[in-house]
Amino acid sequence: MAEQTQQQQVLSPSTHSITTTSVEFIQHINVENAKFLALVVLLCIVSYHGALHFVYGSDSCTWLLSDGRFQGPHVWQPYGCMLHSYDKRDARYCMRYINYWGGQTHILFVGDSRIRQLYEQLVHHISLQEIPTGAKHSDMQFIDNELNLKVEFKWMPVANASMYELFKSYLNRDKPNVLFVGSATWTIKADNASKEALEEYREVLTNVAPIFEQLKPYMKILWILQDPVLQDKLSPERQMITNDQLDLYNKAAMEVLDDSCIIWKSSRLVAQGYNGDSVDGLHVGAIALNYDVQILLNMHCNDHMNFNDGTCCASREPITTLQLATAIVFAVCMVASIVLRCCRMHARKVVANGIIAPQNKAKIKPAVGALAGDCDVYIVVSSLAKFGLIMAYFFLCDRTNFFMKENKYYSTLNFFLPFGYVMALGLFFTEDSKQTIVLHRDQTDEWKGWMQLVILIYHMTGASQVLPIYMQIRVLVTSYLFLTGFGHFSFFWAKGDYGLFRVCKSRCAYFPFYWQSRQNGLRRVLEMVFRLNMLVIMLCFVMNRPYQFYYFVPLVTFWFLVIYCTMCMLPQVSATSADGSPWHYLYMVLKIVFLIAIITILFLSEVLFEKIFVTRPFKALFVTSDDSVKEWWFRWQLDRYSVVFGVIFGYAYFLLKRFELLDDKGNGSLFSRGVCWIVCLLSVIGIMSYTTFTFFCKTKPECNEVHPYVAFIPITSYIILRNVAGFMRTRYSTFFAWFGKISLELFISQYHIWLAADTHGVLVLIPSYPVLNVIVTSFVFVCVSHEISKLTVVLSNYAIPGSWKYLVRNAIIFTLVLIPVGFSHGMLG
Repeated sequence: MAEQTQQQQVLSPSTHSITTTSVEFIQHINVENAKFLALVVLLCIVSYHGALHFVYGSDSCTWLLSDGRFQGPHVWQPYGCMLHSYDKRDARYCMRYINYWGGQTHILFVGDSRIRQLYEQLVHHISLQEIPTGAKHSDMQFIDNELNLKVEFKWMPVANASMYELFKSYLNRDKPNVLFVGSATWTIKADNASKEALEEYREVLTNVAPIFEQLKPYMKILWILQDPVLQDKLSPERQMITNDQLDLYNKAAMEVLDDSCIIWKSSRLVAQGYNGDSVDGLHVGAIALNYDVQILLNMHCNDHMNFNDGTCCASREPITTLQLATAIVFAVCMVASIVLRCCRMHARKVVANGIIAPQNKAKIKPAVGALAGDCDVYIVVSSLAKFGLIMAYFFLCDRTNFFMKENKYYSTLNFFLPFGYVMALGLFFTEDSKQTIVLHRDQTDEWKGWMQLVILIYHMTGASQVLPIYMQIRVLVTSYLFLTGFGHFSFFWAKGDYGLFRVCKSRCAYFPFYWQSRQNGLRRVLEMVFRLNMLVIMLCFVMNRPYQFYYFVPLVTFWFLVIYCTMCMLPQVSATSADGSPWHYLYMVLKIVFLIAIITILFLSEVLFEKIFVTRPFKALFVTSDDSVKEWWFRWQLDRYSVVFGVIFGYAYFLLKRFELLDDKGNGSLFSRGVCWIVCLLSVIGIMSYTTFTFFCKTKPECNEVHPYVAFIPITSYIILRNVAGFMRTRYSTFFAWFGKISLELFISQYHIWLAADTHGVLVLIPSYPVLNVIVTSFVFVCVSHEISKLTVVLSNYAIPGSWKYLVRNAIIFTLVLIPVGFSHGMLG
């Protein structure tokens, strides 16, 4: 025992030291340090991408034609850019559009049977009619007068003098717009893979290279590397065509022609990654050939068509006057914040050292002290400067090709693996809440948090193509709107304060004093609208997108204002007024019925709906960039009753508590044990019924048509299961609740700094390492979202000040800023 005690005494100091170190380390794990780390990581990544662009260039066409990989079994992903999938309509529209800018489009293929394959696939992809197959070893031609398009194939299987003369002839006659050329297999076969044939091949290419140099300014020339073969499938007379021989010929072509034309390397990688469907071992199969044509069309069309999901070979959008003006304002704020910070540092030294003449102390010291303190001007300017830096990051990510972008890729594993990780983390970080009421703040933050994380996974993986998952996500979006209705109704019902409308009943002289109250209803409305919309308005300016592009914020803002108008219109009712007069309960019911009736009328008359929402000057809030209100109509009608259901639920909840049919003041169950079991069973049945419905409805339009009428079932079921039992109601996930507090910023920021190309793709900060890239982009994205949330709270205190005089001043400034913007975009004209 004595020895054991002595060992404990010896080990005790080191153990104490380790424990102290662990505690100190844990203390440094906080949000601010995480954001600092994210900044350091981001600066390193910017430096890395800057070096990549400096060494290899920033042309995404080069990325498209040089490298890539297969995602899953048969989904090709080009290196660093997004591939748009062209169907026949898109391909024809591209050819027609390009011809508006010039004469006939002429695409020429020169080479052997492999090149003929590519020619035939392109023609079949464009032509509206079936094209008869011509003689194998002969020239072919396709002309479409409607598209003013000519696609031509010249049979030249061997790189020889005839090929040289053909290219030389184009120096003195009309040139094709695009030339695709490649050959090697016939040379290898005819000369039995001899070294002499390889040298002759190299010599011909050496002679062709200067011709390509002269033609390069007038046409796009692509030399197609030879695809690998499947030796087991080759016929006996082709056995000498080996992959080693093809590599030698490809190496010769790259060495000789690298500076004279574009070397198309990615077609070889496509064939190498998916060659199992090759019939004869020499010619590529249908899937690889289709990807070759898609690459060809992306190269030729993307810069003209500007598809959102096709960034390869696409130039960035031109910078608008509004974007430039916004950048100048943010730059001024950044410079001003630096100047003010230097002044503050100097002022603090003055105050600390007392370097003030005695006769000037009374006059100067208060001003110096104020400058050294938390000056309002400095806080506003520095906050705007930080916001400007964040907006610059948004612009860099999604309006330039400085950072790479990739297509989304869905697989069951890709969706459910991160989903499982997130749920496990959320369940691990749980603790007791001090609140016991139904849908208390901790619980709603938790609800918003896990829903937002699931929605992010859904968007990242492109799971919208799976109908049951799509419908479950629709419930999550509807739940946000439900919480909007429930939360805002509960506030107005409990406070009974609607701001100016209430003040006008009394003496208007009390307005200035009344406005300064933090509980003022109208002030809360303005603060809520500002906080919901600040980020989106800034993004509209910086990213050159209409307000309706960020559809969720217009939707939430609209329904919040609808609830406010419904509650403040006469007769005004609240919990207090209802206690004084039972008629107020009926008035609230009538208001809800009236709101449902208005919503139903607007839904039944789409013409009336459009007339209301395309009225100037509010039209710009509801139309997309093509001046259409269809997107707003779709989003509005899809969840049209969700907010009203939140109001109804909140009203029913209040009545149950008012008449003591429900008790949530303690940690016990809401109802008796028998009733709890019954409602829980019904809730499980409700969730299973909705899930069954998502598997049986056949199409998205069919599902969406039913959704508004049944969405309340899973929402109510979840609330019951989450709240009936006391131990469930009073415990929550701190992990999910943390994300729930910044859910709005997460939802909006994902458009440009987590996803890419306006949500159509995925941002790539770490190329070639998909898992690591998701970790890094997610970390930076969450930190940026948290900082935006923090800055929004700070700026809202100054945008919606306590003094009504300052509020009027801010309103005038805001109007003066928006009027030029409105006229420049045709909103007010």
